[in-house]
Amino acid sequence: MTAIVSSARPRAPIGVLVMNVGSPEAPEPGPVRTYLREFLSDPRVIDIHPLARGLLLELVILPTRPRASAEAYRKVWTSEGSPLLVNSRRFASELGRLLGPEYRVALGMRYGQPSISAALDAFAAEGIDRVLLFPLYPQYASSSTGTALEAAMAHAGKAETVASLTAVPAFYDDPAFVGAFAERCRAAFETPPDLVLFSFHGLPERHMRKGDTSGAHCLASATCCDRLETVNRNCYRAQCYATARGIAHGLGLDAARYEVSFQSRLGRTPWIKPYTDEVVPGLPARGVKHLAVACPAFVADCLETLEEVGMRLRHDFLRAGGETFTFVPSLNAEPSWIAAAAALVRRFAPVES
Repeated sequence: MTAIVSSARPRAPIGVLVMNVGSPEAPEPGPVRTYLREFLSDPRVIDIHPLARGLLLELVILPTRPRASAEAYRKVWTSEGSPLLVNSRRFASELGRLLGPEYRVALGMRYGQPSISAALDAFAAEGIDRVLLFPLYPQYASSSTGTALEAAMAHAGKAETVASLTAVPAFYDDPAFVGAFAERCRAAFETPPDLVLFSFHGLPERHMRKGDTSGAHCLASATCCDRLETVNRNCYRAQCYATARGIAHGLGLDAARYEVSFQSRLGRTPWIKPYTDEVVPGLPARGVKHLAVACPAFVADCLETLEEVGMRLRHDFLRAGGETFTFVPSLNAEPSWIAAAAALVRRFAPVES
């Protein structure tokens, strides 16, 4: 009898590399300086001439900012480390558990540790040659999603055998993601707020204009982001507004009950408006006494959500005459978000039958 030999290739798990921005190794000026130097040296983050970027870093930012940032980090640091790292690790662990043995989930930070390159090397050592890149940024920006994808692809391309790479695109309007954030908001509201403010991470206006292939749409009017069209479907600001509309719809909020603003700006050049730190102190004078703030550009709580919004903005609002301030925690490792993320993974990297 002739033996039948199967020609099927042995099947390795699919690698899923979830990527986030990163954190310093400790809430002290030295580690913060190291982190900021790597982060702000990225030409996709500070997109100016290399010489000007170097001078700005070494003469303006690094001599002063690490100490102030370290003090802010100390306010939110946990016994397990940076909140961003802790929350991202839990997310990766829970996602891997839900996906099962057909997938292998790893965490890679664009700056700092654990690194994107180390995660890809670990996949290669295990014989994984099919990898899904999953940037944990709902809205696309060159300085977040773009740089993470670039770093992963550049490292993967150095290998003798280059893995097959695909990526989860911006998921700002994914119904399961939007629904999970609406659920998170609803759970945080002890009483209905007068206003829900959706605060997204800001970007320089020039970043928006560089992505405008028409050369005439971006920031040309006050309503340029009111709806998504072909001309602005890849615009970060327009995607933020789309996310806010989706969450507001899920919460049953009409247009008068929510607003959008942008936080965390750096430097003197114009950033996308309105600015969160200018909007919030003015709300009590407009009759907003009970405010809720959610940050749907972040899927893991971090310095920008916990300290900037949960502490500083709370103080500013209450000092200006507000009565209650509700900080909506991010999705972190909430089961609804884990399920939404798993669905995205299976959609963009299905297991071969």
